[in-house]
Amino acid sequence: MMRRSPQEKKQLSYANDRRNTYGENDKASRKNLPRKRARVHRANRHRAHQDLLAATGLVDTETSDVAELRLRGRRPKEFRKQPDLSLGEYLRRKSRAR
Repeated sequence: MMRRSPQEKKQLSYANDRRNTYGENDKASRKNLPRKRARVHRANRHRAHQDLLAATGLVDTETSDVAELRLRGRRPKEFRKQPDLSLGEYLRRKSRAR
């Protein structure tokens, strides 16, 4: 194993360590991330259910083509997590704010 100088360790720390800058308590993510994912999935299920309810009844060839395009044309909502900032970028932003 190669020994690292303190300066190299500091650079690696700035690159690899992360800081939460989302604006909420860092422990709140434990509850809020699953809650946000569930809300998105619930909205997608609701939209699919509404489309299926609208599609019931007699089949008309003209309206069925429009309904099919409507079903396929919508993109479902998606959930993406935002990564935390690296320590180096966090300190740069903090020093600019001073």
